[in-house]
Amino acid sequence: MTDAPPPTGLQPVPGTAHGRGRVRVDLSDVVDRGTRRRAGVFRRALRREASRLRDPRRVAAVLLLSLTFALILSGLIARGEAGGADARAYWAGVRIWINGGDPYHPTGPFLPYVYAPWMLPMFAPWAMLPWDVAWFIWRVGTILLLLWTIHWAYRRRPLTTAVVVAVLAFPFAANLDTGNINLQLTLMLWAAQFTGPRLGGLLWALATWMKWVPVVFLAILPSRTRPWGLFWLAVSVGLSLLTLPLTIIQLQALFGFGARPVRLDFIVYLWATVPWFYRKADPFDFLRPATWRAWVASLRTRWAGGIRRPAER
Repeated sequence: MTDAPPPTGLQPVPGTAHGRGRVRVDLSDVVDRGTRRRAGVFRRALRREASRLRDPRRVAAVLLLSLTFALILSGLIARGEAGGADARAYWAGVRIWINGGDPYHPTGPFLPYVYAPWMLPMFAPWAMLPWDVAWFIWRVGTILLLLWTIHWAYRRRPLTTAVVVAVLAFPFAANLDTGNINLQLTLMLWAAQFTGPRLGGLLWALATWMKWVPVVFLAILPSRTRPWGLFWLAVSVGLSLLTLPLTIIQLQALFGFGARPVRLDFIVYLWATVPWFYRKADPFDFLRPATWRAWVASLRTRWAGGIRRPAER
C-alpha cells in the first residue's frame, strides 16, 4: 500500500521519507490572494512603524506623550463625579429655559448660563439627553476630537507635538475635568483653518462671540475665511441686539461673578495655533526685520497705486 499524497497546500519537509514527519504549509494554496495581499500590507506597515521607532526622537515623543496622557487620565479618574460643573451649567440652562425659567439665575446646584441667549437652541439637542449620557458624550467626543488633532500634528512633527501637548497638559485636563467649552472652541478654531471660507468664518465667529479670546485668531485664518468671519460676527451682534433684554441679563450674569482667579484653562487656545505653525515654511518670519521691510514696501506699493488711479481718472 502506498502513502496517499499530502492534501493541497501541504508539502513534506525535505529530508523526510515519503512525507512522513513534519509537514510544511504552503499558504499560497491555502489562503486566497486577497488575504495574502492584506497580510502583506500589515507586514509592511508593522515594519515601517518598527523602523520609525528606531528614531530616538520618535521614541522620546512616544514616551513623553504616554506620560502626559497617563497624568491627564489619572487626574480625571481622581476627580470622578466631581467633574463637569461647567458642562452641567449649559445642560441645566437649556432645560430651565425650555421650562420657562431664567437660565441666567438658576435655582439648585447649577452655575448660571452666561452665553448669548440666541445660542441656547444650539445646545438643545444635546441638553435633552439625561445628564449621565450627555456628560459622557460631551467628554468622550471632545477627547476623540482632541486625539485626532494630536494625531495630525504628531504625523508632521512628533517630538515638537509631544512637547506642546506636555506643556498644555494642565489646560487640557482642566477643561476636560470641568467640561468648560474652551476646549471645544479651540477645536472649532482648529477646524476653521481646514474648512471652506463660509464654514470656517462661522466657526471663528461663534467661538469669538462666546468667549472673545478667539478674536485674536482671525489673523491665522486663511485670507478668504476672514471676511466671512467678520460677516458672521456682525450677524452675531445683530442677533444679540434683537434679543437685547435677554442680552442685558446675560451681561449682568457674566460680570456678576466678581473677582475671578487667573484663568489658566484659557491657555488651551494656544493649541489652535498648531496647524498655522506647522504648515508655514517659516512660522516666525513676522519677528524678522526683513519681513517688516517687505510689509512696508507692500503698503507703499498699494498706497502709490491708490493715488495713481484717481489721478488717471
